[in-house]
Amino acid sequence: MIARVLPKLEIPALAAVLAALAFGAVAQFDQTALLSLGVVVGALVVFFARFETSKPALRQIMPTVVLAALAAAGRILFAALPDFKPVSAIAIVAGAAFGRQAGFMVGALAALVSNLFFGQGPWTPWQMYAWGLIGYFAGVLADRGAFEKRPVLYVYGFAAPLLYGFLLNSYYIVGFVHPLTWQTALLAYGAGLPFDLVHGAATVVFLAILYQPWRKKLDRIKRKYGI
Repeated sequence: MIARVLPKLEIPALAAVLAALAFGAVAQFDQTALLSLGVVVGALVVFFARFETSKPALRQIMPTVVLAALAAAGRILFAALPDFKPVSAIAIVAGAAFGRQAGFMVGALAALVSNLFFGQGPWTPWQMYAWGLIGYFAGVLADRGAFEKRPVLYVYGFAAPLLYGFLLNSYYIVGFVHPLTWQTALLAYGAGLPFDLVHGAATVVFLAILYQPWRKKLDRIKRKYGI
């Protein structure tokens, strides 16, 4: 029963996070940060529960775990370069190769694991959600053949990190910026924009390097092991 219900909760769970941010921006009550954090944790629970209830075989788990580990290692390796990270690119590759659920799990797990090095905190669920969302939408677009056109892949690779930055910045703004006005919100978004642009450019660079060779290898693994 639960296994049949959870897939139907994916979109509502993802949308609930955006709704919580919008509500917090309008209501501006003291516990906005806690409320939105609770909603984003709930969204993560839906995806992790679906992955668990699907009872995947080891051959299905391993590619997700390996890609998440590579993304986490890449984030740590490029720690000296703020926002120049391969995590978004690897989440996109995972979503394109193995589908939206795998894309979400790779992005979410990469954030969780790499924060063992960078430090855990209330920002961790938001990073898990935002990077998971990048992988999820990549899976949706790939299912529709969008990434067969390389310019579309690169446009998404640049735009998706901007969404990541928007979500993280919005959590900070609605939860911790007081008083919250258009002026203070624009200042906060503007302060984060240069980092988001670097993130987007880095993702395009990593996609240009990794996407084609990794897709070929991952597609071969899918055919060989029937994933």
